[in-house]
Amino acid sequence: IKASTLTGGLKYALATGNWGEQKKAASAKAGVSQVLSRYTFASSLSHLRRTNTPIGRDGKIAKPRQLHNTHWGLVCPAETPEGQACGLVKNLALMCYITVGTPAEPIVDFMIQRNMEVLEEFEPQVTPNATKVFVNGVWVGIHRDPSHLVTTMQNLRRR
Repeated sequence: IKASTLTGGLKYALATGNWGEQKKAASAKAGVSQVLSRYTFASSLSHLRRTNTPIGRDGKIAKPRQLHNTHWGLVCPAETPEGQACGLVKNLALMCYITVGTPAEPIVDFMIQRNMEVLEEFEPQVTPNATKVFVNGVWVGIHRDPSHLVTTMQNLRRR
């Protein structure tokens, strides 16, 4: 592959927003990249936090335009454009924060050092009132003194 072919293809895709072969414009995906709106600082932030549902604007299907229960706290229920794109273009909520996935093993090891019992060694008959410990939504163990564990985690996080 020639470097100029790859560079030219990327420049075309970023300039037009059409991703696919230039010669087959009909089969290319349109609107994948957009020019950042720099009208105001607020509009720039709003544009960076925008999500686009990739279905046709002319359809009158209601389900993709509605907010789902799982959108709570993630998608702003008020900020959406009027007209054909209503409900198809959504913005992240003001307090929504996207994190990068990290491995859970260091956190699990850290909590094992602070008296967390691993789930495989847990016997419910011995400690029925133990508190479950979840890491990234996965039950990894139990702890007998959860308030101490929470205080320790908060103090280390605030350093």
